[in-house]
Amino acid sequence: KYFLVVLFLILAMFLSGCGIITDAEKVRDVIDEYFLAISDQEWEKAKSYCIYESDVYYETCDFEDYIDSLNLDFSFVDITFLVDIFDIRINGNDASAYVDGILNIITDDSSIIDNSSGHFYLQKVDNNWKLFNSGD
Repeated sequence: KYFLVVLFLILAMFLSGCGIITDAEKVRDVIDEYFLAISDQEWEKAKSYCIYESDVYYETCDFEDYIDSLNLDFSFVDITFLVDIFDIRINGNDASAYVDGILNIITDDSSIIDNSSGHFYLQKVDNNWKLFNSGD
């Protein structure tokens, strides 16, 4: 009996550590969710992943305006933004990640494809990671 109790306690200790999410995973999730929100044209949600009035926030607003203008000219506008995230680095409350992406905008009669890559920079705000700058 004593052996089974000790074995159960050891197993419980190992399993309790399985639910820990690292900052690197949180950074990856924020970037993934940001681009998913853009693909779904959920602009407020996309902006919620950004620091208010940051460069990325304003870039998102500009992209929203661009898509809104396309929606005036076409009956169908679809966005697909696929990204790969590499080289996540965290230094205290600052983080960066290299993002390689393909943007595809499909309208009634055309398709716009843009490949781009560069760094995204994040800051930890109230224990949540937020995008604030992009560039290379």
